[in-house]
Amino acid sequence: MRALPQTKNMDCYVLTRSKTEKKDGVTFYNGSLPELIRSIKAKPGKNIYCDGGAEIVKLFMEHDLIDTYIISIIPVILGDGKRLFRGGIQGFSLSAEPPKYFESGLVQLRYERKKE
Repeated sequence: MRALPQTKNMDCYVLTRSKTEKKDGVTFYNGSLPELIRSIKAKPGKNIYCDGGAEIVKLFMEHDLIDTYIISIIPVILGDGKRLFRGGIQGFSLSAEPPKYFESGLVQLRYERKKE
């Protein structure tokens, strides 16, 4: 694995099912997700950024660990793709912010989780 550019600016974690030692600035984690988030929030800094597919997003959603959803729409038709969200979670409400448009054609949608 080659060092990721993000590791120069922030702590990086990869959720994994196996025990792997920290490498090239990346911590591989296979413990309790809520415990990991609590420990990260206890450190100085700002937001936690999570990037991943529907499986990772569902894991965070099951533990109510996402405050803001940022969904980027890239103007490429793949013909077949992957789901953004998996089923099996309790529904909840979001509030939309104005979309951001980029010269590339990318549109970014931002939703804040409504705490009830």
